[in-house]
Amino acid sequence: MTEKEYLAQGLTDAGCSKEAVDGICFLYQAGNYSEMLRQMKKQRCKLMDAMHESQKKVDRMDYLIYHQEKQMV
Repeated sequence: MTEKEYLAQGLTDAGCSKEAVDGICFLYQAGNYSEMLRQMKKQRCKLMDAMHESQKKVDRMDYLIYHQEKQMV
C-alpha cells in the first residue's frame, strides 16, 4: 500500500467524505503539506462537532431514563 493509499484509507475510515479524501490526497500529491494538514484539521473539527452532538443526545437519553425510573419508584 502506498502512502497516498494509506492516507486515503485512513481518511475514509475516519468518516471523511469522498470529496474531502480526494482533496486531501490531491494536496498530498502536490506536495502542499501545510494546506493538507489544515484540511485534515478541518475534518477533525467536523468529527469533534458530530461527537459533541451525539454526546448531547446521549445525555438527553440518560436524563429521560433517569426521569422515568424516578417516576416508577
